Amino acid sequence: MSPKPDAVDIGPILARYPCEEGQASLMGLLQDIQEEHGYLPVQALERVSAHLKVPIANIHGVVSFYAQFSLVPRGMHIIKMCMGTACHIRGGQGVLEEIRSVLAIRDRETTADRLFTLEVVRCLGTCFLAPVIMIDEKYYGSLTPAKVRKILAGYRDGK
Repeated sequence: MSPKPDAVDIGPILARYPCEEGQASLMGLLQDIQEEHGYLPVQALERVSAHLKVPIANIHGVVSFYAQFSLVPRGMHIIKMCMGTACHIRGGQGVLEEIRSVLAIRDRETTADRLFTLEVVRCLGTCFLAPVIMIDEKYYGSLTPAKVRKILAGYRDGK
């Protein structure tokens, strides 16, 4: 019998978190799984529940509350599009529409090749760069649809 599509090995991660810590170690454990696998597979959450003796409903409550967690695979590159006031006023909507058009995805979706995930956020704290996006840990500001198209092409080409 072949493993389920979301079957991932979290044994080494679980070993770092003693089961007697229960809910106290839940956040760190979930963050480590997300970091290693790019998302939180359902099967992994079930194993976490059994390991920490924390009800699965509590785990789902934590996962659904914090935006950092994802239950679906995410892209290699996370694009955060700022839609705060400054970015909105300075043309952010046009930049966002260009990203959606070029990548054929909407907010919180991932491209079919799993290269990009788009996240629309309320503020990146860089209003002086408006409109701005953040790809992984790098900021790109004073954007236009043409500039963002070129930036995305560079990531696709591996630059």
